[in-house]
Amino acid sequence: MIQRDAVSAEWPPLQFRIYASVNSRAKENYGKVIHQIAFLDIDEVMEREVYVDLPEHTRNNGSLYLHCFLLPAEHKHQDPYQASWQIIQTVRITTYQIPQAETFRLITEAEEKQKRGKEASRSIDQLREEGTPVTHFRSKLPLTIVAESPKFDLYALPSEIYQHMQFFHKEGQTYYWPIFYIDELSFLTKDLIQIEPEQKSVKMKIQYRPISIGKLRLLITAQASLSQLKRMGFSNKDVDEVKGIFVDTNFYFLAVTMFVATLHMLFDVLAFKNDIAFWRNRKSMAGLSTRTVLWRSFSQSVIFIYLLDEETSLLVTIPTAIGCIIEYWKVTKSAKISIYWSKGIPHFRFGTSTAAEIETELFDSEAMKYLTFLLTPLCIGGAIYSLAYVPHKSWYSWIVQCMANGVYAFGFLFMLPQLFVNYRMKSVAHLPWRTFMYKAFNTFIDDMFAFIITMPTSHRLACFRDDVVFIIYLYQRYLYPVDKSRINEFGESFQDTEIQNVQQVGSPALVPSSQSKSKARKKAD
Repeated sequence: MIQRDAVSAEWPPLQFRIYASVNSRAKENYGKVIHQIAFLDIDEVMEREVYVDLPEHTRNNGSLYLHCFLLPAEHKHQDPYQASWQIIQTVRITTYQIPQAETFRLITEAEEKQKRGKEASRSIDQLREEGTPVTHFRSKLPLTIVAESPKFDLYALPSEIYQHMQFFHKEGQTYYWPIFYIDELSFLTKDLIQIEPEQKSVKMKIQYRPISIGKLRLLITAQASLSQLKRMGFSNKDVDEVKGIFVDTNFYFLAVTMFVATLHMLFDVLAFKNDIAFWRNRKSMAGLSTRTVLWRSFSQSVIFIYLLDEETSLLVTIPTAIGCIIEYWKVTKSAKISIYWSKGIPHFRFGTSTAAEIETELFDSEAMKYLTFLLTPLCIGGAIYSLAYVPHKSWYSWIVQCMANGVYAFGFLFMLPQLFVNYRMKSVAHLPWRTFMYKAFNTFIDDMFAFIITMPTSHRLACFRDDVVFIIYLYQRYLYPVDKSRINEFGESFQDTEIQNVQQVGSPALVPSSQSKSKARKKAD
């Protein structure tokens, strides 16, 4: 029995039609039919590829609209408005965007530009330099219908779906037709195709999937939030990165990732905090590889420039920029560089190395000698291969990408000097292990982010490279356990350091006196 204030679903047999028109109002001109399904099974996922004819108005930097109709299955007339009822969704399938920079093989640049046509290449480059947007076509049309038939309270309908519902009355009761929705959240920049003036048609993929009422409400709310971000000044690319996370990722995997992202941010902050604290209090570079510190500062800089050139997500770029600043500061600490001012002019002062630091440098130099022999031919060979076979936007992009690939592919080799120093000294007591553990947690979290956040393939592979290095560090910690009561080869005792810290805090009762220490030694003898 249906209550008087309830609204229920009505599921008649449906047919589906898509019309293309340059007019945004379907009633004025619904245009030409481009696809039709005589009987639509709303519970079945469907994908179809169709070719859409482009009117002259659209080819000349104009717009094109798609009018999507749900009609009764028995309606045979070509005019959809002759049907007893219609459910209509209209979407502008074109958008305006500045042309993307073209890529080509640099050593065959002249031949490739000749094949594409000099005038076409010149016009695209000119439009990009001037910042003139041109018409792009959305190559995917994502459609959804709520396959459920829940009963709603007529006076307490969810506000986000009310605007997408159509009602009718029958036998004194209120019903609603199937809820039809175009998922604009799935419109991604990577799916855009630039329309050329001479292009007559373009291929489009129609994607249909049934959806639950809860998922529909989530999509509508997310779309409204992203629209608000645009009004706040966020660029289309930044919004597109967020959309990609929702669209290209499994819902349950996304929920887990959102939780893990919180942990990632926490570990990032803790790692930066402990890394700064370790290096700020470090008075000696004994046991630490100076070359590794220099390499990290260089590699972080190259990676940051590469991510900027690839227009990578800010979720990846911002932490890299912060890491660059910290690495530069660590170089000044490892090289013992201090700055003093004289008559308004900055001067640099370099400190001297201790015997223990000189010994560490010898081990460091020995490891780097072997790695250089392996690294040089591999980097040169990779650069030549990239120049000959991989398309690039410019010579600058090729240089940056070659440097970044060298950092990514062989960066772990430059982490090996520290492993070699640990091996020769049979000790890991000199390493900032708290910072390493925070970074170890983060690098495993990065493995998950590597699959859902837009980033270059090289950066994605580098996440797994870091896993190997941290596993080796952990194995060395197992081989060389830290004995805090032992005086190490640098004349340091971590137990004595802890006692000094307690004394500074002001708890003398917890610190044994020199007399009690001597008595304890006599008893032991």
